[in-house]
Amino acid sequence: MRAKLRFATLVLCLLGFGGGFAVAQEMAQAPAPPPPPPQNRPSTFAPGELVNEGHRFFGTVSRGLAQVVEQAVSRWGQPNGYILGQEGSGAFVVGLRYGDGKLYTKNAGDKRVFWEGPSIGFDTGGEGARTMMLVYNLPATEAIYQRFAGIDGSAYFIGGFGMTALGNGDVIVVPIRSGVGLRLGANIGYLKFTPNATWNPF
Repeated sequence: MRAKLRFATLVLCLLGFGGGFAVAQEMAQAPAPPPPPPQNRPSTFAPGELVNEGHRFFGTVSRGLAQVVEQAVSRWGQPNGYILGQEGSGAFVVGLRYGDGKLYTKNAGDKRVFWEGPSIGFDTGGEGARTMMLVYNLPATEAIYQRFAGIDGSAYFIGGFGMTALGNGDVIVVPIRSGVGLRLGANIGYLKFTPNATWNPF
């Protein structure tokens, strides 16, 4: 009788062990759950980020800068790049502008850029200014190296800051300048961006 009980107990233990082994085997063969989706890092710059960078760059806290940035964002949306640099220009009917700076993006790296370009119109004078340029719809950093022509009706000026817009296809560049001599008068021209400095504006 005891031998029968021992045998029955042994059989039950073996069955339980086999069932547990089968469950463990099924768990081992089951595919692992997929990893959580990666957090998408935004590729554009919010107005607050742009205003903060502008305040640091221009060295002044100005309500005018915030309003100019808001005007640009309300018209073209949030840029996916911006340029900080300085430039010099002069004009007497025909003008020239030269500058250099750095293009900043969130997901595509940064690039050194130079720009130059002619203008013709009813403006005179000269200026040397720090410049912040908002860049929209830039597919790659190399795409900045081309010519951008002025967009009609895009001039805007408030609180010591001026804004114009230049375009080439879907890509739009919006220079924001501070100081006297912003030359937002009736002028037609373009900016040519290059990877190296050049005196040739054409």
